[in-house]
Amino acid sequence: MIRGLYTAASGMIAEQRRHDTVTNNIANLNTPGYKAASSVNRAFPEMLLYAMGGSEPSPNPIGKLHTGVFAEESLLGMTQGDLVESSRPQDLALVSDIQVNGAVFDGSGKYVDANGNVVYQPQAFFTVALPDGTQRYTRNGSFQTAADGTLVTADGFPVLGVNGQPITFDGPWDNVIVTADGRLTDKTTGAPLPGNPQLLLTRIDNPNDLIREGNGLFRYAGEPGGIAQVQAGDRVEIRQGYLERSNVDASQSMVDMMAALRAYEANQKMIQYLDRSLDKTVNEVGKV
Repeated sequence: MIRGLYTAASGMIAEQRRHDTVTNNIANLNTPGYKAASSVNRAFPEMLLYAMGGSEPSPNPIGKLHTGVFAEESLLGMTQGDLVESSRPQDLALVSDIQVNGAVFDGSGKYVDANGNVVYQPQAFFTVALPDGTQRYTRNGSFQTAADGTLVTADGFPVLGVNGQPITFDGPWDNVIVTADGRLTDKTTGAPLPGNPQLLLTRIDNPNDLIREGNGLFRYAGEPGGIAQVQAGDRVEIRQGYLERSNVDASQSMVDMMAALRAYEANQKMIQYLDRSLDKTVNEVGKV
């Protein structure tokens, strides 16, 4: 009975985390470039029960007993979001459809070959610089221009070019055309801007190597060989005057939220039942 209390309590904690993950997705439904997360649960190690027979216990197993569950991690869904037109020249959206030889990716961006090996679809990101000089990656292309003409994120972090320096243009962005490969050109003449600036697009081979840091930024935590600059044949392009919507499925999120709530309530009722049973047992024993 005590084990049942712990099992139900662990279930409540896991469902609370699942509920928090879903509500965070819903809260960012309209955040450009936001990538939905999903909570993954894992069972505690199972216990193998054996039959007991007097002074010599029987080696025959009865069966397995689950001892609870815990929320192991949150996985990011890095699939492409829909594009919405904004008409702002600083708004940039990435369309990423990077292919890997022989892989046919499913709707979640995963491919399993004949040998059971899992391959994840690489994704492209804008590259920004933090004040300490380290790089971060984002799909939120709702950029702005600082007073000195530097292209920055909503939090003021400069957007980097292929030369590793911030993208800067001393003039109105209404006169700037951003090509599909990220080059900045003059709207009137079509010529490259002074310095031939080009946005640095970073390819992440396994999006699961990214850690969300908030404000639409991700930190790469994988092996050095899993990150590189986007190349010409990677099927990545920039759309100026557009923003990428979040890839949150509102309908599925509501279903998941209600399922987490119902599972939480079921575990809660089980704890209440076990608590009443224990209280009744203690009172009955006290009368003897």
